Amino acid sequence: MIPHPSTTQRSWRTSDFDFELPPELIAQHPTPERSASRLLDGRTRPPVDRTFRDLPALLQPGDLLVFNDTQVVKARLFGEKPSGGKLELLIERVLGDGEVVAHMKVSKKPTPGTVLRMAIGADGQPAFTATLLGRWPDADGPLFRLRLSDDPYALMERHGHVPLPPYIEHADTPEDAQRYQTVFAKHPGAVAAPTAALHFDEAVLADLRARGVRTAFVTLHVGAGTFQPVKVEDVRQHRMHREWYRIPTETLAALARTRRDGGRIVAVGTTTVRTLESWARTGATEGDTDIFITPGFDFRVVDKLITNFHLPRSTLMMLVSAFAGYDPIMALYRHAVQQRYRFFSYGDAMLLQRAT
Repeated sequence: MIPHPSTTQRSWRTSDFDFELPPELIAQHPTPERSASRLLDGRTRPPVDRTFRDLPALLQPGDLLVFNDTQVVKARLFGEKPSGGKLELLIERVLGDGEVVAHMKVSKKPTPGTVLRMAIGADGQPAFTATLLGRWPDADGPLFRLRLSDDPYALMERHGHVPLPPYIEHADTPEDAQRYQTVFAKHPGAVAAPTAALHFDEAVLADLRARGVRTAFVTLHVGAGTFQPVKVEDVRQHRMHREWYRIPTETLAALARTRRDGGRIVAVGTTTVRTLESWARTGATEGDTDIFITPGFDFRVVDKLITNFHLPRSTLMMLVSAFAGYDPIMALYRHAVQQRYRFFSYGDAMLLQRAT
């Protein structure tokens, strides 16, 4: 795990990042228009309630917006064991040669070598099969490695379901297939959307270009671990999930040019933060990261952050608290609850300034 520098001696507890959230504030559907969502401008005290269409006016010519261009795949697949017992796979990663890594929801785990019957049709026949090879990344790993009988991406597109987060209570619909995806999604591999970027539409992007705000892209394939609860009270004992990222050479050049010209680097979403700050520490432009950002972290790249509102007690609450300051973040969340902002993946957004 990439260590996080600490400038404070405080021992953080998971309960420090808890807050009361009325269930009705958890957004179950997106706004009718992407940029019609609300935007809480948290750079000032008190914060300012805006709409997302205001964003271009809040940035300056020469600023650089960095987006995550991952594409959400229809990673949720249903099938059964040879015994007829029902199961669900959530594809976490495609390894190549027809092999995948997946979460498995089933009453009793099958043994290696079992051939699973997937996407059962009306005639009772499977559309494809998945052979269980073992645990991943090792014999004690939390995930399963399987070999599918055809190309994984083609099978997911044909038979899969949009992997909506666990707090969205309806089954996926054609609307979700469109709206749980950014307008610039390019590289398939994510099982969760980079949700801060869901607010951007062509009109907002055009306004940003007209204002002289530049854009660049990184790729981080968001894993299901982003919803993994922190089960320990001592934050230092939490084991962070791993996600694959890549930063193209043109983005590295844009980052350098922005710094040279005095512009500000604005990360769109926590996944972009994780990507850029992982690169800043390792120098690696491609690979896995399990960077864990908690208060005291020394940010080296990101100046501003656009992000949605996150789950209580989550690693993402810890990340935004590290970025903007613990007390300011908790105050912003109290304000958001009082003002009835919409929370989580289909919810509203906030604009944050890095604490100095």
